[in-house]
Amino acid sequence: MSGIVAIAGRPNVGKSSLFNRLTETKNAIVDDMPGVTRDRLYGEVNYGGRSFYVIDTGGIYGEDTAFSTGIKAHVDEAVRECDAVIFMLDGHDGVTGSDEEIAEFLRRAGNKPVIVAVNKLDDVKHDDLANDAYTLGFENVIPISALHKRGIYELLDAVLEVLPEDIPDEDANEDGEIRIVIAGKPNVGKSSLLNKMIGSERSLVSPVAGTTRDPVDTRTEIDGQRFRIIDTAGLRRRAKFDGDLEYYSFVRTLSAVDRSDVALLLMDAREPCTDQDKRIASHVVQKGKGIIIVINKWDLIHGENKADELMKKIRDDMPFINYAPVIFASALNGRGLKKITDTVKTVYMNRQKRIATNILNRLMRDVLAFDRLPSDRKGRTLKVYYCSQAESEPPTFIFFVNTPELVSTGFENHVKNKLRELEDFTGTPIRTFWRGREKGN
Repeated sequence: MSGIVAIAGRPNVGKSSLFNRLTETKNAIVDDMPGVTRDRLYGEVNYGGRSFYVIDTGGIYGEDTAFSTGIKAHVDEAVRECDAVIFMLDGHDGVTGSDEEIAEFLRRAGNKPVIVAVNKLDDVKHDDLANDAYTLGFENVIPISALHKRGIYELLDAVLEVLPEDIPDEDANEDGEIRIVIAGKPNVGKSSLLNKMIGSERSLVSPVAGTTRDPVDTRTEIDGQRFRIIDTAGLRRRAKFDGDLEYYSFVRTLSAVDRSDVALLLMDAREPCTDQDKRIASHVVQKGKGIIIVINKWDLIHGENKADELMKKIRDDMPFINYAPVIFASALNGRGLKKITDTVKTVYMNRQKRIATNILNRLMRDVLAFDRLPSDRKGRTLKVYYCSQAESEPPTFIFFVNTPELVSTGFENHVKNKLRELEDFTGTPIRTFWRGREKGN
């Protein structure tokens, strides 16, 4: 993941349409009424073998409205915290006084690359309308139509030119270094855990929620194993964001997860399984990273059977990571510290495991022979011909079948559970793909 790009501009110039086009989603509300986008949306863009996060901000109003102060504050932090800005104009309106104010605002706010996207130019014959944009003082001006996908690739090329390069995996993971991300909502003890693990006050520790703003990479060696530990900013509910700084810290947390091998999902023993915890876990699974649940502040919990009660809650509330090991720890007194590092090494190795195709096929035949395979009303029954492991990190399996559309979510989960019975994949997600076998093959 190579950075964060903010889309800024006055209302109704097409920012949400561009966001949807770049992320290939319809998450941003598109409407002709100015000011529809008041909160920020984030999405991932994949292009040219690289990826980055894009954020759709609210419009900057030229006149006072009920939302102008907040929206200006949003965009102010967007410019300060992102790596590049797409400044959008409406090509048919020309450069307005509001556009000029925004351009001055962008120049004052920080030394960040600005790419001007002149929108709503649906045909090349209208491209001369983009020439006025050069008067704003930015060199990179690109005519586009977010609605019709015109000029989008040129815009993406320009964005990639100004974003920082991705860190090559071989450089970030040299000498068998394991990359750990410590992620969790604010004030669960992420910085304290980092300091305890490395034995120093590398990261500022404070009882004030949200103290850590940006990821802090720290290299350390524990029992002969090299680690790179990433301490991330905490997450909080969107309604309680103090400002865009907290919001961008959230997005940078996602970026930190992207470049990790194993995520430590740190939860407060007194308030586990929150919506933020589930959101982090979902992102970790989506990215195929190893995951370990660390229940911090266990020293504050008293009473019998508390561990069993909490384990049941975790498995009931977060069944989609029922393969994740759970460690009860205390960053304050060091309880569970050795178990954390030992488990990280185990999960890291599990994520790299491969099963030989001949063994996999033999075992899968034995397992599936006793299972009732999915069928449909047409009388078709799923047949599994063979399977192979295509990748590791995470373990990825391809099953060749007669009719892929017969594979239900329940059956896919069943097969994943059977795979876990064949090999220890504790702490790592498993991916499965189902492909039809062509006739004659």
